[in-house]
Amino acid sequence: MALEIIRIPVLSDNYVWLVHEPESKETMVVDPAVADPVLAEAQSRGWTITQIWNTHWHPDHTGGNAAIKAATGCKITGPEAEKERIPTLDVMVKEGDAVRLGSVTAAVLDVPAHTAGHIAFHVGDEQAIFVGDTLFAMGCGRLFEGTAAQMYDNMQKLGQLPGETMVYCAHEYTQANGEYALVAEPDNLALKERMDAVLIARAKGEATIPTTIALEAATNPFMRANSAEQLAERREAKDNF
Repeated sequence: MALEIIRIPVLSDNYVWLVHEPESKETMVVDPAVADPVLAEAQSRGWTITQIWNTHWHPDHTGGNAAIKAATGCKITGPEAEKERIPTLDVMVKEGDAVRLGSVTAAVLDVPAHTAGHIAFHVGDEQAIFVGDTLFAMGCGRLFEGTAAQMYDNMQKLGQLPGETMVYCAHEYTQANGEYALVAEPDNLALKERMDAVLIARAKGEATIPTTIALEAATNPFMRANSAEQLAERREAKDNF
């Protein structure tokens, strides 16, 4: 893998991703909730932040934009459909567009539902995708601005990526998601095995992210939903779990 991807835990359960491309020495931040820990991590590694990529407008994904931009002069890229809600954006993108970090290119995917203009960044050559709050380990984002049908379509789209694709989501929700998943699919042996491992990891204070598309296909009740209607039922049940 050409990219170095560093997980920075912030707030109560957010992950910010610091991504370095060694050839060009470009460094990018995905969804900076806050600025100071991100700037400190980059500085400790001798990296200069040149870009920010935002997946959606929520403040716990964009709250560090202005301060990081002020400190570094970086360029901020995010969803064209949410430009009114992310005033720090320099570059607006949508599905079909591509963004570059040095020698690495990411395809932009539209994945609306959690927010109306949510996007993901798929770095195919690196087998990595930054999904914000659309796909979680054993979960999906709440339907704040979209529909179950949209989220079902997102799950189908993401499920078609190669199984080894590493999924970098923005929250450590895995244990809570898994507890609901066991209720939704009580006979899923792969899910039971995964939850055993998650409980051990969390007891040690270890992160459970990134995940993979293959692991989600085997254990995620939202990616495994057989229809938009079933996803809607599962999302409502999880919301009230």
